[in-house]
Formats: sequence, C-alpha cells, structure tokens
Amino acid sequence: MEHGSKCGTRSKIVEKMKRELIGILGEKKVTDGPETLEAYAKDQSFTPLRRPSFLVAPENVGEVQALVRWANRTLCPLVPVSSGPPHFYGDTVPTAGGAVIVDLRRMNRIIRMDRRNRMAIVEPGVTYSELQPALAREGLRLSMPLLPRANKSVVAGLLERQPVTVPKYQWVLLEPLRCLEIVWGNGDRLVTGEAGEYGPLEEQWKSGFAQVSPMGPGQVDYWRLVSAAQGSMGIVSWASIRCEVLPVLHRFFFIPAEKINGLIDCAYKLLRVRLGDEFLMMDNATLAAILRKDNDQHARLRDQLPQWVIIVGVAGRDRLPEERCAFQQKDISAIAKQSGLQMVSSLPGVSDGEIADKLLKPSEDPYWKIRRKGAFQDIFFLTTLDQVPGHIEIVRAAAEALNYPAEDVSIYIQPQHQGVCCHCEFTLSYDPDNEKEAAGVKELVRVASDALMRRKAFFSRPYGIWADMVYGRDARQTSLLKGVKQIFDPNCVMNPGKLCF
Repeated sequence: MEHGSKCGTRSKIVEKMKRELIGILGEKKVTDGPETLEAYAKDQSFTPLRRPSFLVAPENVGEVQALVRWANRTLCPLVPVSSGPPHFYGDTVPTAGGAVIVDLRRMNRIIRMDRRNRMAIVEPGVTYSELQPALAREGLRLSMPLLPRANKSVVAGLLERQPVTVPKYQWVLLEPLRCLEIVWGNGDRLVTGEAGEYGPLEEQWKSGFAQVSPMGPGQVDYWRLVSAAQGSMGIVSWASIRCEVLPVLHRFFFIPAEKINGLIDCAYKLLRVRLGDEFLMMDNATLAAILRKDNDQHARLRDQLPQWVIIVGVAGRDRLPEERCAFQQKDISAIAKQSGLQMVSSLPGVSDGEIADKLLKPSEDPYWKIRRKGAFQDIFFLTTLDQVPGHIEIVRAAAEALNYPAEDVSIYIQPQHQGVCCHCEFTLSYDPDNEKEAAGVKELVRVASDALMRRKAFFSRPYGIWADMVYGRDARQTSLLKGVKQIFDPNCVMNPGKLCF
C-alpha cells in the first residue's frame, strides 16, 4: 500500500511538471514518449544509463529563459542538447533523476552572414552541413573540426572546443567563436563581447558593428565560462563566428614519414612561419579510416600508406591565387627537405583531390569513427608537439599490457593556436556487441588516461571518468569553479553531475 502511495505521488508530480511545461512551450514542444526518452538515456560512451522525464524543444530565447526560470522554481535538472545523434562523450546523458532534455535543434536560424567583416551569427540548431553551403554562397567558409558529423551543431562544436584544422587563424583556443547570447542557470540573459555593449543587434548593424570582439562586457570574458562547460553554466541561444574567405584555388599536399620525430621537427618549422591553411598530422590508420568505409579496403590502404603524414592545405583567394599557392608550395617543400622529408602531391592510393573532398566536408554516414567496428572511445588532451612521442609510448604500452590490438589504435594530432600546443587524440575501435572487448576498452581508457595525466597531458575537456581524475588532482581549482557555479547557477539546475558539479 505504501509503495502504491509513493508511485501515485510521483505520477502526480510528473503530470504537474508536464502541465507546467506545456503552459510554457505549448503541447507540440513537450514530449514524454518512451522511445524518444530512451534515445537520450544513453549514448555510445560508458556513461551509466539514466532516462530523462521529458524532452522539450524551445524555438527562441524567450522560451529558453522561461524554461530555465521554471527549472529554478521546481529544481528540475535541464540537459541542453543541440546536435543530432549519435552522441559519444556522456555529456548529453542525464546524471540526475527527473531531468528534462532541452532540444535546441528547432533554434536553427542563420541570423546573419557578413561577407565584408567575415562574420556569421547562428543559433545552436544550425549544423555544419547547413552552414557551410550557405556560407559558400556568400563567398565564405568556416574552419571545421576533422570530419564532424553532418548533424553536429556548429555552436556546440565550438563551445566544446573541438579542434579546427586551420591553426594559423586561431588566435586563442576558442577561435573562431566570438560573441554569445547566454541564458545563465539562474535565468538571467547576457550578451557577451562587443555585442553586449551597444544595444540590439539590428541597431548595431546599422552603426557598422559586426560582433567581432569576444571580450566583455566590461573586464570579464564571460564567453570562457560556458566554453567546455558541457551545458553546466547556461544555454547559448546564438553565437557570432569568424569565417574565412572561400578560396578560389585549394590544393593539398602530403609530407610522409616512417617515424614521428622527424615529422614533428618539420611541423614546428612550418607552423612558425604559418605556411598553409589546413595543417593536420595523423597515422596511417586514421588516414585510412577517413578515406575508406569498407574494413578490407581500410586494411589494404593502411598497409600501403606511410606510418605518419602531415597534410597541408594551400589556399589562394581572390587576389593572385596561383601565385599565392605557388610560393607556399615552394617554401613548404624547402622546409620539408630541411627535416630530411619530401612533400608530395599524392600517396599510394590517395590523391590531393580525394583528401580535399573529405576534409572540406562533414563526415558521410555512418560517422567515420564507427565504421570499422561499430563503436569507439577517444582519449584526447592538449599537449605540445615535442611531448607527443612520449604520450604515444604510454598509450601503446597500456594497450599491449591489456592485450588491445595495436592496429585498432588510431592517432590524430592537430596543432592549435598557431602551433603553440596541439590536440592529441587516440581512437580505440571496438565491437559494442562484444562485452569482453568493450570492457577491455573501458579499462584501457582508464589506465591510459591516468598514466597520461601523470605525464602532464592536459585534459582540458574532462568528459566522463576524466572529470574525477582532473578535479581530484586540483582541489583549489575545483573550489574556484564551484564558486563560479554558485553565481551563475545557484540551484544547480544546468546539467548537474558533470565536471565537478
């Protein structure tokens, strides 16, 4: 009888929540269907399953603000999501019970594209597959991460600090993100950067402002507080993004090597003088995974390719495009020779046209990292290029100790911030239907991550188990972050349980 009474009370609470949500958003924007909720109860990470209570789909900042204020009154957790499935890192899976998924995909307007100032303003539901063609029609393009999902939110990718492939235009790690409109966890709305200084956007445009500078208002860089916060500080309702002029001529070249040390020496020299636009480093397994969908074709191409390669994109724009490409090509080739390497226009089984077709677009379905075995886990962090060989040794030693096959480890190194640091990423493929294999990968992630942290690898985006590893090592930083959280989300309604919250 007591159990039935508790169930009845809970049912009444849930029904009341539903009525209130419908009152805020309307019936068509509130969902509690089992299939919909089940899709958000888990992702492809090892995050424990937890089913949300509702999914809501606001269409404007007013509805977002009303929703956050409701959450503060009811103490109901909100989990913002702006990208389509599949999800991989556990940040969209509720940690607290009774959560409401805030699906921002209906907020999908491209608000403005400004060719003169090379800026775009977009809502969080705009994806890479939508924005890039729209920008191209205006003679612009956006620096992308390596093969993002076609349904990946541009704003989410930038807030997550996913590394872009053009480091020379990256003045800070948050590039190309600039100004934001944020609804904080306490329900207050703030426009950051210069966009927050001069009134409504329409009035700013009339006065010639382009929402370029991200700093402020005042002396505080508020945009940094939501960067890599996994939705735990607030919800971004639009962002201004710096774009680049679309090249009229675009060529790709390769600098192959059998050992990574010589490649790193060459990379430092090229990055110092900022030659090329795209600049990526990867092993043969990663390059094969990008170019081939079929497992057999992947294995054949991997065996044909050199062990390591730098991929450099050389771009010529409106003025003297041929000359611009020619001098860069000549200088890159000369610098490669200084490191005992040779720049080539193709590799066995790979042409510059084929790599351009892949790198300049989002990933085709299925997502390129899950093609080999159906699932993967990433280990990624920031470091400097000279430290990369040591980090590789650690991961390979951990894989060998746990009997994980070496051929299933793919390595991608993305210089960032004009070469000041780099994103180092290890992708571990596995069969999700093989429980033993999945458990082995889970343990490998834990063991390797711990060893990497002890070697000073900087896990600046601590998803899942990394959060406890990171914040458990730095009590002072953790205390500071919790103090900031109390200012902007005092009731802890924004994605509680993530990071150190």
